[in-house]
Amino acid sequence: MKRQAPPPPVRVVTFRIDDRDLSAREDETILNVAREQGISIPSLCYLEGLSTWGACRLCVVEIEGSSRLVSACSTRVVEGMRVHTNTERLQRYRRMILELLFAERNHVCSVCVSNGHCELQTLAQQCGVDHVRVPYRNSVYELDSTNDYFRLDHNRCVLCNRCVRVCDEIEGAHTWDVMGRGIECRVITDLNRPWGESATCTGCGKCVQVCPTGALVKQGTSAGEMTKDRNFLPYLSQMRHAP
Repeated sequence: MKRQAPPPPVRVVTFRIDDRDLSAREDETILNVAREQGISIPSLCYLEGLSTWGACRLCVVEIEGSSRLVSACSTRVVEGMRVHTNTERLQRYRRMILELLFAERNHVCSVCVSNGHCELQTLAQQCGVDHVRVPYRNSVYELDSTNDYFRLDHNRCVLCNRCVRVCDEIEGAHTWDVMGRGIECRVITDLNRPWGESATCTGCGKCVQVCPTGALVKQGTSAGEMTKDRNFLPYLSQMRHAP
């Protein structure tokens, strides 16, 4: 039996994040290193244990020598890199993204089942969003309560794609997908069939637990009652991809 060649060695690189000199493996991302070192970089679509999506753009950072902003979740560290994570430019950019997210759908925190336990709400507080400067779309989105155990409220969805990824990469059911383009984008089950009629959903509830807002919740929960536990994800991801 032919032996497989060992993987090539991974170099350790040195760089700077804000005012801290750090070192890490060259295959690590800026966001991974920052969180390991206790450096706060906001994010919404990223979740440890799932593949990188890079859609929310909240984790963008500045790199000296480059005029464009890059997403920390998908950018690997490079020797000599100098990263800034909380400049005035980044603060303005993140506030605008959060305001647009609030304006696009109907996020009424006071009556949401995830009030007090919502990642979007927490990020808005951390980034100083106390009002929205752009007009609300005020479009009414449907509520899918056909599932016996869970419900989907498109009014609170931020299209982070976590539900799609956890169903595909961890559960292996491939129930969730995304349909439409632009502001008409929305998550769907089984080629746009009602969730309760899905032939592929296993009822595991992983999609509900990873959802950052009140879009996916348990049936029967009232305002502020929905809490979520994502501690299972890194372990399941490691076991699923183990050799």
